Amino acid sequence: MMAKTVKAEGSKRVKIKLFKDNDGYKDDVFVSVNGHSFLIQRGVEVEVPDYIAEELERSERQGAAGNKAADESRYQY
Repeated sequence: MMAKTVKAEGSKRVKIKLFKDNDGYKDDVFVSVNGHSFLIQRGVEVEVPDYIAEELERSERQGAAGNKAADESRYQY
């Protein structure tokens, strides 16, 4: 995911484009932060508030950390 800062109507917004394939990453992504909800289409550049982009990045890092831990525990035995 790539983010580019864009100023729009006094609020900080970013352009993002979520990875899309024809397998596990083809569905839209639902994100909700403090009652503000977005359904983000994959494979299309969209503009979202910066806090939504930050939450997506945080989720991606958490998923990567979980995958790494699962891989490490698999090879312990």
